[in-house]
Amino acid sequence: MFESLSDRLSVTLKKLRGQGRITEDNVKETLREVRMALLEADVALPVVREFVERVREKALGQEVMRSLTPGQALVKIVNDELVSIMGQANAELDLSVQPPAVILMAGLQGAGKTTSVGKLARWLKERQRKSVMVASTDVYRPAAIDQLQTLANEVEAKFFPSQTDQDPVAIAEAAVTQAKREFVDVLIIDTAGRLHVDDDMMAEIQRIHAAINPVETLFTVDSMTGQDAANTAKAFDTALPLTGVILTKTDGDARGGAALSIRHITGKPIKFLGVGEKSTALEPFHPDRLASRILGMGDVLSLVEEAQRQMDVDSAQKLAGKLKTGKGFDLDDFRDQLRQMSKMGGISSMLDKLPGMGNIPDAVKQQANDKELVKLEAIINSMTAKERKKPEIIKGSRKKRIAAGSGTQIQDVNRLLKQFTQMQKMMKKMGQKGGMSKMMRAMGGRFPGGGGMPF
Repeated sequence: MFESLSDRLSVTLKKLRGQGRITEDNVKETLREVRMALLEADVALPVVREFVERVREKALGQEVMRSLTPGQALVKIVNDELVSIMGQANAELDLSVQPPAVILMAGLQGAGKTTSVGKLARWLKERQRKSVMVASTDVYRPAAIDQLQTLANEVEAKFFPSQTDQDPVAIAEAAVTQAKREFVDVLIIDTAGRLHVDDDMMAEIQRIHAAINPVETLFTVDSMTGQDAANTAKAFDTALPLTGVILTKTDGDARGGAALSIRHITGKPIKFLGVGEKSTALEPFHPDRLASRILGMGDVLSLVEEAQRQMDVDSAQKLAGKLKTGKGFDLDDFRDQLRQMSKMGGISSMLDKLPGMGNIPDAVKQQANDKELVKLEAIINSMTAKERKKPEIIKGSRKKRIAAGSGTQIQDVNRLLKQFTQMQKMMKKMGQKGGMSKMMRAMGGRFPGGGGMPF
């Protein structure tokens, strides 16, 4: 996420970190680089101007000049200003109303609006423990209603049926009535997508808004449209009282212009980030955590929170018990670890949150893909129970059978066995007294590229 902006800013600020003195000249040079990085990231020009000016004022202040580590102090200023531009803190959904709390979704066609309805329904069910109903007022595209019904079934949300010959306002009103009847906590209304800001379509969504008076009106916009995303959000905000923005497709956006421009231009907070295609790929937007990721400092807090949510406690305790008693770490355990990683959004999502990823060679990053997890699990699934317990018996003919059964090559089986052996050694050290601290000292804080990680 936002790799090119992160790489550019990290390189620029790294030059200053080790400097003993901050002068007007090196601040000017650094800010010129920062300005170019932001413009290349498609951040809106007014945002860039204000950002650079505020950093300059603080960088040349007495606090930085007198600091023992002025380079570090300047990095903190840049971090703080990034947070300020994006909105200081996470803006939570306001659901403190008499149920059902109605959420109206608006957005351009192709921005991922209907998919975001499904993701939001799942997030509300799993994270907020809310009962959720979804309804579609998009009578112009029959596939939209079918798509929402499919998503509702996937995330186990209630679906309010609608037809293409119905009036969108009538659908929305009937959905609210049904949600009240069924004592639903949250009702999410999907609306017709717009190819552009169209007067007739905007009038329709205004009528829907007036009829149901939603507690939240969220605008869904594609992150990869850059500063245009902010301008489109502003245009919608003049027609609708938006309460927030869902920024989609951020996992494919290397620039980040939309994330840095929307709050400044519209005054509306980004509430969620769409970070992938799966129904679980929705993250609350935390400006401070994203600023840290942009500056190459990672987002360990989000990683820990995700681990706590997804961790299979029974499986973890079982593994800990095996290590403590000295029993071997086997391929069944290795498969459990792969599944846990997949639940946490996959390798790419995890690596994106780790500090110092900007220093990792591109070749290593490119190998870290989630298809590799699927391949590794398929190989393990092709083994017999005995082979998973005693991998040392897997020789020539067994490797050939396992490769054929998993649709892979013998080289893939060899690679998995090598990675498993490395992880087995690591787990053995962890099982010893003081093993974790010894292992961390041995690693010396280095990233284990290929050492036990499945890529």
